[in-house]
Order: sequence, then C-alpha cells, then structure tokens
Amino acid sequence: MKRVSYIRHEKLHNVMGRISYISSEAKQEHLYATYETQPREYWRALAKENRDDFFRSGTEGTCIEAREFIIALPEVYYKEGIDPNELLRFFVESFKKEYGVECVAALHHNHDRTNYHIHLIYSEREKLEEPIKKIASRNMFFDPDGRHLRTKKEATIDGKLMPGYTMVPKGEIYEQHLFDKKKSIFKQKSFTEQAKKFFTDKINEPLREDQQLQMFPKNSPYLATKKIGKNNPKAKEIRDTNVLRKRWNDQVDIAVKRGAPKESLMTAKHELISKPAAESLQESGGKSDPEKYNSILIRAIAVITEMCRLLSDRNRETWAEAWGKALEKLTQLAIERVGIRMHDPVKDIRNNRDAR
Repeated sequence: MKRVSYIRHEKLHNVMGRISYISSEAKQEHLYATYETQPREYWRALAKENRDDFFRSGTEGTCIEAREFIIALPEVYYKEGIDPNELLRFFVESFKKEYGVECVAALHHNHDRTNYHIHLIYSEREKLEEPIKKIASRNMFFDPDGRHLRTKKEATIDGKLMPGYTMVPKGEIYEQHLFDKKKSIFKQKSFTEQAKKFFTDKINEPLREDQQLQMFPKNSPYLATKKIGKNNPKAKEIRDTNVLRKRWNDQVDIAVKRGAPKESLMTAKHELISKPAAESLQESGGKSDPEKYNSILIRAIAVITEMCRLLSDRNRETWAEAWGKALEKLTQLAIERVGIRMHDPVKDIRNNRDAR
C-alpha cells in the first residue's frame, strides 16, 4: 500500500491565540515560513463578529471563530531544499483560489524534525464590500451582557440606567456586520474529504510516482494507523497498536499482490477484527480496552499469515479462487493450525529493542 497522506481538520475557538501560536518563533522550535492573505486586524474583526453573532443567537456550546487544516508533507520536500516560503505560498494560494477564503498559515517541523507540516487557518466568511449597519428606530436598551431588552423599565430605576446597562439612542447604529454569513459548505462532512483529496493532489504534483501519497482507502481491508499528538498520555498504547495495524496491512499487501479479491479480504477483516472488536466493546459496556483490541489484532495477524502460507504454492488464479470461494473453510483451517502457536508481535519488538 502506498504511503497515506495525513490531513486533519479542526475547529478553532480562539483564532487569534492559534495564529499567535503557529507563527511565533519563541513558541516554535523549527518555524520555516509564515504567510497571510490578510493583516491581523482582519482576524481580530472576524473573531469579534463571530463571537457577537454566536452570543446573539443564544446557541449553547463554544463559538467557532475559524477552522484549520494540519497538513503533513513528505520529508522529501525538506531534504531536497524546496524553498519553504514558496512552498507555503503555493498551498495557501491554491486553497484560497479553490474555495475563495482568506488564510493565515505557517510551515513547521516538530521537535524531533520527523514531521514536516503546514498549519493552514481559514475564514468561513467573506468580508463585505460595504458593512451592513442596523439603525435604531427608537431608543434601545441592553443589559450588561449585551442582550437587547424589550422595554426601558428593564434597564432603569427612577428613569436612570442601572450600572452596566446601556442605551443606543434612536438613529444611531446598534448592530454592524463586516462579514457575510458563514458558508455552509465548510460545515459539511463531505467538504473535509473533498479538501483532503485537494491537498493530497497538491502534495503529489511535484513528486515522482514512487514518492506520491494516497488518501487512506475507505471500505478497504486495510487498517488506518493513528497519529500520536504532542504529550499524548496514551502514546505508548497507540504506538503498540500501530505496530500491529502495520503488520496486518503488510499481510493484506501480500494477499493483494498474489490475487486475493478485495471482497474476500474485507470479509476476513470483518470476521477476524471488526466483529470480535465490536463484541469485546459490547461486553465491556462500551469501554475500550487497548489490550483486548491488541490481542484481537495479534490473533488476526497470525490467522491471515497462516492463510497466506497455506496458499503460498498456488498460482495467481487458484489463489484468487481459494480466497473467493472457500474463504470460510480457509479461515477456519488457518485458525485451527495457528492454535497455541500464537505470539505477541509487540512483545517481540519490545524484547528486541531491550536486548539491544
């Protein structure tokens, strides 16, 4: 299987704080470039308007001020000395042209210089050519939280405004909009997948075919590995599971190259991993257990490895026929042969590491 692109889509609740963080040389050990299509005043105004609109709507939860893509780049970009400023400009301007949004972005390496990546923040709203101003047709009163009050009595005592309450006189502006409404496309799940494909295609443009990435194939017999975030307390658990997921994917690769039909491999994945994992989750009352899941993967790897071994002397045609027409029998035979010969690949790797 080709290397898979990693692109994450996030909601931002403090866009100015996030912009400051990704573009700060003091906070980023390896900051190579920044690029902004609008000055910081634009983002401050955007954040304020989003907060004001969110407050007026009375919606529960936390205001979304902007959104962000985190785009992992192949290390070949860094090793071959592609100019970081030009690289970042290319991605930002391509995205802006495609979706018509303003952006601010930064290009980093992580602490260990193992993850070359872009943070691309974008606005869900377009700035209006002319602000929309709402004029008070009568004196308007607001409470300390800015909520409009229906009558003067709610804001005054003996005809005087109570502390914290405000009045906007008739004929003055009581509400102003600098931005159009949020574009609904950015809230749709399909947009995230569409944008991931867009970025993957852009990543691949200058690369040779053998260097190119692919999006993780949905509805496939493969298992996705998980990214380990900074200071993640479950880093070791994720790392161990990723080792096993890769072992499974390697065996699927062997089966695919020898002609095993995708549908049969999907069935094998369902019976050996998805189904037992769902049953385990149900038994534990919905609480995930990494050790149990890893034991399921260990058994599945052993079984699919044995299935491949049992058919190792077949040519491509008979291999495909065996997988496709006798999967249940083949799987059962592999399970019986594996028997007590089960072992833990994670422990093997850990023991080898300790031995060194």
